Amino acid sequence: MKNILDAPFVREMCETTANMYRLGWDERNGGNISYLLDEKEVDEYLDTGKVLRSIPLMGVNEVDFDASPLEGKIFIVTGTGKYFKNVEKDPETNLGIVRIGKGGKNVELLWGYRGGGRPTSEFPAHMMSHMARLQVDPENRVVMHSHPTHTLAMNYVHELNEKKFTHTLWEMSTECIVVFPEGVGVLPWMLCGTKTIGEATAEKMKKFRLVVWALHGIYGAGKTMDETFGLIETVEKAAQIYMLTAHLPRVNTIKDEDMVKLAELFGIDYRKDFLDL
Repeated sequence: MKNILDAPFVREMCETTANMYRLGWDERNGGNISYLLDEKEVDEYLDTGKVLRSIPLMGVNEVDFDASPLEGKIFIVTGTGKYFKNVEKDPETNLGIVRIGKGGKNVELLWGYRGGGRPTSEFPAHMMSHMARLQVDPENRVVMHSHPTHTLAMNYVHELNEKKFTHTLWEMSTECIVVFPEGVGVLPWMLCGTKTIGEATAEKMKKFRLVVWALHGIYGAGKTMDETFGLIETVEKAAQIYMLTAHLPRVNTIKDEDMVKLAELFGIDYRKDFLDL
C-alpha cells in the first residue's frame, strides 16, 4: 500500500492550506476545507475497512440533521481548532480522512486527527453545501471557507445586496464576470457553526458557487481545489481593487455593455439581472 502522505489529495490539502495562510485568508484556526474523495483512489493508500473511531458531528442536533445522501462518502477535512500554518508540517494531526456513517449521523475516522482531533465544527455546513452543489453539479468535490482580508473589509463599506455586491466586483476586473458569471450570494451575519447558517448557505449554493458570510468570510465550492481556490482568489483581488479605489473619484469603469461582450465572447451564461442595461 502506498504512503498516505504522498497521496495527491493530502498534498493538495497541504499546499492549499499553506497558500491560504500565506495570503492572510486563514488566521489562527480560521477557515476550513472539505474535499470529497474517490474511494478507489483512497484504497491505494488506506485500508478503508479499518475504522479508527467514530466521531459525532459538532454543532448540530442529530435528530433534525440529515446527511444521509452522503452516507458512505469519503472526505479529507481540516480539523477543528487546527491552524492552517501547521498542516503542511504535520498533516496527520491537522487533517483527517473520514467516511460519513450510517444515516449521515456521524463520521468514521479512517486516518488522521492524531491526538484525538475531529473535523472542523463547520463540517455539517460543508456537508449541506456538498449536498446542494452535487444536485447542481455531480462533479463538485470541494467546499472551502476562509476570511480573505479585502473581501471582509468590503463587507463593512459596501451594501450587502447580492446584485450590487456582485456588480461592483464585476466592475473591478475584466476576468470577474467570466470567472464567476453567476455572481456571488450574500448572507447577513449569522451565528457560525450552526445548522441554521449551514442550511442558509446550502440554499444559496443552489445558485452560486460563492457565498459571502457577512462580516465573517466567504464559502466557495468547485470541482477541484484549484477551481475553488481560484474563485475565492478572484473575488479577493476584485475586493482589494475596490478597497484601494472606493474613496477616490471614479474616472473609468468597465461598462455593463462591455461585460455582455465578454460573456458572449466566452460563451458563458451570466446573471443578466445583475447588470443595469
